[in-house]
Amino acid sequence: MKAHALLLLAGMALAAPRLAWSTDEAQLRAAFVYRFAQFTQWPTDAPGGLTVCGAQVGSSEDALRRLGGRALAGLPLRYRSVDTPREAAQQCQVLVLGQGDGASLRRWVQGLAEVPVLVVGTAPESLRAGVDIALLTEPQGLAFSVNHSEARRRGLTLSGQMLKLAREVR
Repeated sequence: MKAHALLLLAGMALAAPRLAWSTDEAQLRAAFVYRFAQFTQWPTDAPGGLTVCGAQVGSSEDALRRLGGRALAGLPLRYRSVDTPREAAQQCQVLVLGQGDGASLRRWVQGLAEVPVLVVGTAPESLRAGVDIALLTEPQGLAFSVNHSEARRRGLTLSGQMLKLAREVR
């Protein structure tokens, strides 16, 4: 089991530089979102598969949309764009927020309340606004920080392997 965990960690850690050379940033972000979903457990199974949603994700939307049709734990993965926190709470298991300002991010996070949705923000303000995972561009590539207490509050269980790879865990 320990060897399997090490291979999993190595694969996730090495995926970023390899992907950065062969794909654009939007595809790399989508690959990270897919991995985050793989390493998250929800309190209840999503009937019929998992839905990844995006709100104001801009150029990343096409890459996220291409996640649709892939499988996750043997179930289909779908993508949809959402316009309100209420819509996200009803239809999503993963929500990617492209908003850049703290007030807008906090409105989305507060609108989800305690609904078990894994919230991934892509703006520097994301972690302070209360998202579960902040996926940020740094000079050497993408990095992520985890708000573990927020994820637990929503009833989500994040893999220890993912937490070990995070730049910061709160």
